Amino acid sequence: MKLNYFPETDSLYIDLAERPSVESREVSEGIVLDYDGQGRLVGIDIDNASSKVDLQRLVLSKLPGTVETALG
Repeated sequence: MKLNYFPETDSLYIDLAERPSVESREVSEGIVLDYDGQGRLVGIDIDNASSKVDLQRLVLSKLPGTVETALG
């Protein structure tokens, strides 16, 4: 899973899987869910993210995998 914030558009994309999206559904104003060909959720796009989520803090708890930080 990857979280990508794009400050120039104030959007946050949560990439849940390494599968391509083939369908998108807006479930609320500025919240779009992306699905793969089998109907599985692969991503969440949040427009105007700074007004919808707290971008100043990210807490990870008891994740079974490795946590990486990407700069850039």
